[in-house]
Amino acid sequence: MKRTLATSLAALVAGASMAAADEVVNFYNWGNVTPPELIEKFEAETGIRVTVTDYDSNDTALARIRQGGHGFDLVVPSNNYVETWIQEGLVQPLDRDIVTNIGNIDPQWLNVDFDPGREYSTPYFWGTTGLIVNTSVYDGDPHTASIILDPPEELRGRINVVPEMSDIMTMAIRYNGGEQCESDMEILRAARDTLMSAREHWLAMDYGNIDAYVNNDISAGVYWNGGAMRARLQNDDLVYGYPQEGFSVWMDNVMVLADAQNSEGAMKFVNFLLEPENAAMISNFSRYASGVMGYEEYLEEEMRTAPEIVVPSDLVGAGSFSIACPQEVNDIYSQIWTELMQ
Repeated sequence: MKRTLATSLAALVAGASMAAADEVVNFYNWGNVTPPELIEKFEAETGIRVTVTDYDSNDTALARIRQGGHGFDLVVPSNNYVETWIQEGLVQPLDRDIVTNIGNIDPQWLNVDFDPGREYSTPYFWGTTGLIVNTSVYDGDPHTASIILDPPEELRGRINVVPEMSDIMTMAIRYNGGEQCESDMEILRAARDTLMSAREHWLAMDYGNIDAYVNNDISAGVYWNGGAMRARLQNDDLVYGYPQEGFSVWMDNVMVLADAQNSEGAMKFVNFLLEPENAAMISNFSRYASGVMGYEEYLEEEMRTAPEIVVPSDLVGAGSFSIACPQEVNDIYSQIWTELMQ
């Protein structure tokens, strides 16, 4: 009897260990912003394996999940897309019995308009959409959207613009005196004309160009602050500009998918990301700021004063948090965008 009981207990323990080893969380995230050491740490602490699949835009991620049959557990939409994910039933509420670190979220990021009380989402990181310029090619003011929308001769044919409709449309509208989600047709026509004229002077509309900026294959562009900092650390001729006409502030947020194959494991991963040391690991790797309290203690020194993170005091007022526009406004934007992309 004792031998049988001991054998059974050994088999039970072995089975549990094997089950933990087989458990997987599939993380669908923006490209090149998931620190490998973060994944290694979670796997070591929990025994849960994590796979990471990259995407390059909010629209790409949304379309993929809408199709179904994706096999992912977690996704990281930007704030102006979060409501769409919730309204379409693509994500599930957070399990507060597992996600116990909600209290670590900085109060300014807790009761947000796009997810009041953080019922569905937690911060991954936040940043700005601005400009990157190589000062060895152009040494003028980097803090104006005219660099992209009415380019100086030195930069013509050397510009890349990230193909994100919301960011680029908002930049052009503000350049023409409008605001986010602008519906005034006169301003929208002016924004359209500005973009179509500027497009002739752009080299490309593409993502993931850190190496191209470092090597000066591209000399200016619309870019996110974290990517700009990563490039500048490899080439100190590069500077980040905050358009004085207006720039967008945004936050990317972790959400558990409604059809997640491992909801419990995904919730554990969400909770893990809310620990300050782990949040700092994300920031130090991606070069974006965190929405988690106490992460500053673990930040690398260069992050604390980086010009891509600390907005100049005279330009703070030009920034505004991106919002989701009404469908009728998005329809007009889409028409302009389709013409621009042709």
